[in-house]
Amino acid sequence: MVKINLSVFNTTPPKFSNNEAAAIVQNHYDLITDISSLPSDRDQNFLCSNNQKKYALKISNSDERKDVIEMQNECTQFIHKFDSALKVPMVVTGKTGSQIITIDKEETRFYLRLVEYLPGQILKDIFQNNSMLYQLGSFLGCLHKTMSRFDHPAAYRDFPWDVIHIDFIKSHIHYISDGEEIIHHFIDLFEENILSNDYKLRKAVIHNDGNDHNILINDQGNACGIIDFGDMVYSYIACEPAVCMAYVSLDKEEPLEPIAQVLKGFHEKFPLTNNELLAVIYIVCMRLCITVTMAAYRKQLFPENKYLSISEDQAWDFLIKMQKEDLYNWSNELVEYAKS
Repeated sequence: MVKINLSVFNTTPPKFSNNEAAAIVQNHYDLITDISSLPSDRDQNFLCSNNQKKYALKISNSDERKDVIEMQNECTQFIHKFDSALKVPMVVTGKTGSQIITIDKEETRFYLRLVEYLPGQILKDIFQNNSMLYQLGSFLGCLHKTMSRFDHPAAYRDFPWDVIHIDFIKSHIHYISDGEEIIHHFIDLFEENILSNDYKLRKAVIHNDGNDHNILINDQGNACGIIDFGDMVYSYIACEPAVCMAYVSLDKEEPLEPIAQVLKGFHEKFPLTNNELLAVIYIVCMRLCITVTMAAYRKQLFPENKYLSISEDQAWDFLIKMQKEDLYNWSNELVEYAKS
């Protein structure tokens, strides 16, 4: 079994006050801003605003690797350079010329960055009709078309949000109080249909977190930007649309059509192979298995952080529904639609 580094997931997130955050921004960036907290998982984020501009102060978990943060900065710069129409959070250089600031608090070292705050509504707050979801898939296809030329050694990591590494689920499934048999059902399908055909699926560095809290929508109702590159990893290319499809499927009475729209849009901008198209629905289900397992595990560590279980109930609803479905039929229907 692969040993997966869970340190950033079981280490207490940073706990800086608003006043401390304001002082950091003033001392390191010469900016006087109003400060308010932003939702976060394993890190701590603040919205910093003044009359001229808005920024996000991102204080990384004390166990976050510096090379992973460097990878995020380099990737957003790469995307901006080669396709500036894709809006990504650009990092702000501090007074000393550094893009990553190191600070110590109570004998603990933290890395922090200030990034430009991107305008727009987040996907979860937008009515998702078919044309909008197709355009969303197209946006992600364009994103991967650009990112497919990006590489970084830090992306080659054993990471629990990477569907390839189901060892995290297997070793933490006991945290789930009810529903283990459902997770085992999807693990068996994933091992049989995906891991056994691993060599047929292309891999690349992917964003890996195109969920409905990270995708920005402009005034025309189109996806225009994406934030939070902290889950970047070298994994299946098919994961890129599948992650988004997983979250788009939530709270949908009939999820096949909306997820098919995302896949079709992605496929038309970045063509997937037949094997990759067949794999997508299995990856969608496995991603949501990670969601419920991670939520069950981390809720026990940090019960006060409500953000940890933000998608948990809806993910369970989808998995319970899909356990009764024939994924082979879904897989073929998605292939047919994506190619139509």
